[in-house]
Amino acid sequence: MFQLSDDLCAAPKSDQYATLVDMARGLLADERDLIANAANFSALVYHSLADLNWAGFYFYDGTELVVGPFQGKPACVRIAIGRGVCGTAAQTRATQLVRDVHAFPGHIACDAASRSEIVVPLVAPDGTLIGVWDVDSPREARFDEADQAGMEALCAVFVELAWARRIEG
Repeated sequence: MFQLSDDLCAAPKSDQYATLVDMARGLLADERDLIANAANFSALVYHSLADLNWAGFYFYDGTELVVGPFQGKPACVRIAIGRGVCGTAAQTRATQLVRDVHAFPGHIACDAASRSEIVVPLVAPDGTLIGVWDVDSPREARFDEADQAGMEALCAVFVELAWARRIEG
């Protein structure tokens, strides 16, 4: 059984993310199924960090982003590349750190309670777009550069252990 620490949220952000990276490595190490790994990764982050109302994946199907495993309220199912925060991250292949989603042109409000968001593009080692990792908060300015560095480190682990070793077909 995998145990989450109740005091993780009390640690400095750099320590929180270092711990989560180690936990993600352990959680993903022995499983090759992409969906199982994405589901567990989403649950790990959602239940480990404070002030989140959504954490999950949108996978690129060759045309658009399609919702994958997540934690939180039901989500938008399909997002066009270049549309909203997720589509922008996919198109630019750059992390989108949005302190106030209402100020982001074209923001897609899947959950009206969301006030801030961070979206990390997931790119395979060969440059192929995998999708995006999306995390929302009901608190404005919840995410900062420390969160960006931490989320990018977590996503690097996901790409390395879950995407690169996934079950084909």
